Amino acid sequence: MYRILLADDEGIMLESLKNTISRNFGNQCEVITAKSGRIVIEQAEIYHPDIIFMDIQMPGINGIQAIREIRKFNTSALFYVISAYDKFDYAKEALNLGVEKYLTKPVTKSTVIAVVQEAMEKVDRIRQSRSRQLEIQEKLEIIVPVVESGFINNIMFQNDASDLNYYKLLLDIREDYGYVMVIEFGTDYENDKLVSPVGMSVKAQEFYPEMCAIVKSYFPCITGPIMANRMVVAVPYAQENIAFEERTRIIEAVQEMIGRLQDRLQAKFRAGIGKIRKMEELSGSFQEAMRALSDHISNVVHADDLRMEGNYEESFPAETEKKLFHMLLHGNLNGMVAEANQFFDWMVQHYPDEKNNIRLKVLEFVTWGEREAFHVGAVNYGFSSRRDYLDTIMSLDDYEDIRNWFLEKMMQVCCSIRDKNEEHSESVVEKAKAYIQENFNREISLDDVSKEVNISPYYFSKIFKEESGENFTEYLTNIRIRKARELLENADMSIKEIGVMSGYSDPNYFSRIFKKHQGVTPREYRERYYK
Repeated sequence: MYRILLADDEGIMLESLKNTISRNFGNQCEVITAKSGRIVIEQAEIYHPDIIFMDIQMPGINGIQAIREIRKFNTSALFYVISAYDKFDYAKEALNLGVEKYLTKPVTKSTVIAVVQEAMEKVDRIRQSRSRQLEIQEKLEIIVPVVESGFINNIMFQNDASDLNYYKLLLDIREDYGYVMVIEFGTDYENDKLVSPVGMSVKAQEFYPEMCAIVKSYFPCITGPIMANRMVVAVPYAQENIAFEERTRIIEAVQEMIGRLQDRLQAKFRAGIGKIRKMEELSGSFQEAMRALSDHISNVVHADDLRMEGNYEESFPAETEKKLFHMLLHGNLNGMVAEANQFFDWMVQHYPDEKNNIRLKVLEFVTWGEREAFHVGAVNYGFSSRRDYLDTIMSLDDYEDIRNWFLEKMMQVCCSIRDKNEEHSESVVEKAKAYIQENFNREISLDDVSKEVNISPYYFSKIFKEESGENFTEYLTNIRIRKARELLENADMSIKEIGVMSGYSDPNYFSRIFKKHQGVTPREYRERYYK
């Protein structure tokens, strides 16, 4: 149905146009008429026409003025001017207002029919374009939360910087800094802690979309999924430092947001806010937000309001220390050794006469590293396993001997973590490949396989690509195409049967995928094979 508005102060002209359109387009069109500029504007507000035929000279508000007013609230309507005045100024201003055509009276019936037909086709194209835009928007509404969850996971688990840059590109994050906020919810307080029974977690999934909408109405942010009774929020920020007044404003905004969440979602809320950090260091802001959340003085606590840790001496290489353990936990042996050497050089350079303190720091790092390895399952704990550490380190008098002992122990830990990571990845990927080999002929997805190996889809996708050199979809497709080639050697089977046995229930889709990978259709492949 096309809504057409006819505007002309001549009743005969209006009836002629209306009859011509009605006779030739029947029920396709709903035709409304108006005899003055004021009425045509009012009718346009009520009916939102797709096509408007407008006379220039009308009593009161003229056609040009009416077009200008209608354009303020209807930007998609197509205007066609019909005028007895073939004046350049009128035509120029009409074109400036986006009028499709300027027709001079008298207008023949054939011209009216042709113009209406043309206008209807343009309306169809506009509607199709709008429909495609809505489809894209609908898909984005599904995809964006997944990408945002990946970004939050990246922050929480300190994944590679390359992944972070990828997420920043997808989410159009242009700021170099940011901070993290952790929102906690529950039904009531017990021992100053919010408790959230299982039922509350289920309810949380229902109010999650509204919760995200409320949070985003206060902050331009990225929201993560609900984990237990918490949601992690990352807020990009343009500057490295934050003034006291701005920090106060943020806290007040969070307080207001918490109040609104409690009113709307019938639950109790509190929040911890981390400090401003570089994007690649937001995991630190996340840890600060979690510590702030553990303070029970207020339902909104900012990390800058707490004295949560001591200060390093001015020259202490805190970045080197952090990088050293980051490399260690990722099993990066060369990187870890480089950072360990750099740290040891700093100690010797700054404290050449404090050998015992250097020995103590080396012991601290080794035991700290072994503790980290224990937590990831790379080593087991034995109460007596370090019985010789103290005697050995005290017996070493030369700095290079101390360095070598230090590096040897740290390398052992790093290799244990690396081997554990590789073993875990290999076992997961091998199990996944076996599952794919057994089930490739049915509908299986990344989620299905990740569930089978009990690894989250995001993490599984990453280690599968690292271990196999191709992503899940590529691997599955290659297996299916290889199987299809084998089956095509059997002349007794139909193409459709082969497609189903290869995991493709739709013959047309099977043919397209096969041709994309082999350069020929399944039928052409078989014919070539049997030549």
